[in-house]
Amino acid sequence: MKENSIKVQILRGMRDILPDETGKWQNVEDAARSVFARYGYSEIRTPILEDKNIFERSIGSSTDIVQKEMYSLTDRGGRIMALRPEGTASIARAYVEHNLASKEGFVKLFYMGPMFRGERPQAGRQRQFHQIGVEAIGSQNPHVDVEVISLLMRFFESLKLKGFKLSINNLGCFKDRAKIRESLKDVLKKDVSQLCDDCKGRLERNPLRVLDCKVEGCRQVIREIPDVLSKHICEDCRTHFDTVKKGLSSLKIPFELDSKMVRGLDYYTRTGFEVTHPSLGSQDAIGAGGRYDSLIKDFGGPEIGACGFAIGVERLIMVMDGLKIDIAEKKNTPFIYIATLGKDSYNKGFEILDSLRREGINADIDYEEKSLKAQMRLADKRNAAFVLIIGDEELKTSQVLLRNMKTKGQESVKIDALIKELKERIRA
Repeated sequence: MKENSIKVQILRGMRDILPDETGKWQNVEDAARSVFARYGYSEIRTPILEDKNIFERSIGSSTDIVQKEMYSLTDRGGRIMALRPEGTASIARAYVEHNLASKEGFVKLFYMGPMFRGERPQAGRQRQFHQIGVEAIGSQNPHVDVEVISLLMRFFESLKLKGFKLSINNLGCFKDRAKIRESLKDVLKKDVSQLCDDCKGRLERNPLRVLDCKVEGCRQVIREIPDVLSKHICEDCRTHFDTVKKGLSSLKIPFELDSKMVRGLDYYTRTGFEVTHPSLGSQDAIGAGGRYDSLIKDFGGPEIGACGFAIGVERLIMVMDGLKIDIAEKKNTPFIYIATLGKDSYNKGFEILDSLRREGINADIDYEEKSLKAQMRLADKRNAAFVLIIGDEELKTSQVLLRNMKTKGQESVKIDALIKELKERIRA
């Protein structure tokens, strides 16, 4: 190593997604786009960097995300910004800022992209992680909740995912939340000595966050306390949740009621849900969401309801890898490789390469001056369906040798008829 050179490496908690993995990611994303389109959702793209206040106001200043995990920075103008730790707040901001309430009213949106949280890196969750999510904004109709949950289930089914569990809970409205906090605080004070240091602080600031703690000592306390949430839920929220449960049952979507399940973001109201898979251990959530009927108003918009979910892509792919579900299978047209012998043959091959690509055919050529044998090995490694072999003899007769990599059969094809011949074979 040269004296002036430096060792470059990725930051802790970040991860490169290399070409041999991206096929999985693309197929998950393609499946999402296909299923979401079926339900009438359109894609929205928001900035990775936002005003920090957006997340403090929406997620909650007492949450771990805001207090411990959010990446924030100050620019030259003194503005305090943050890398987005989740997607909903940015979309709510965009909905209000672009006045979508008056332009479109009820909208159904989806997003894909990286999020950032400065938490301890672990399997399936790095400091930069990726989410796929949806937001249905503009209605308090409980059937929207049913649609959002059913969309999540149908998406998982489209990927042939099995063994997951859907849990739902009624989180109540913000009026209910005040009563729940006081009641929960009274119950938990009896076991305060058994709580972790963080939860002792949460008990005063926002006791609901104790229910979301993953520390085993706190989990044990939570398992033993009575159901505090349901007895403080108002009649309107009960009716709403009953309609959600009936709707899920009518669609034959199995679910479990979990009266102690709360979401880690303060903006959730009424319906909350989570999808878990046992193969992930204690951090077993692969998708979660809920209703948030006050967030748009909090951002200066009208008082309208909304519901959405987010999927952790890394965790989803971990589960599918564990189940040996082949999600890396390419949906593209067969791949063509051009192998050449000699400079003149290479120049002709390069012209043919451009012609194939312009016709929508996936194709490539050697750029390392490899031997013919090495080019054929590379074509095989890259799963080429056909190889076009061009040498001096082929040039003289304006032909190529077309080799079927599956059958190993080969035949001469006139260059003028090559594209038509390839298209027919691809269709077959």
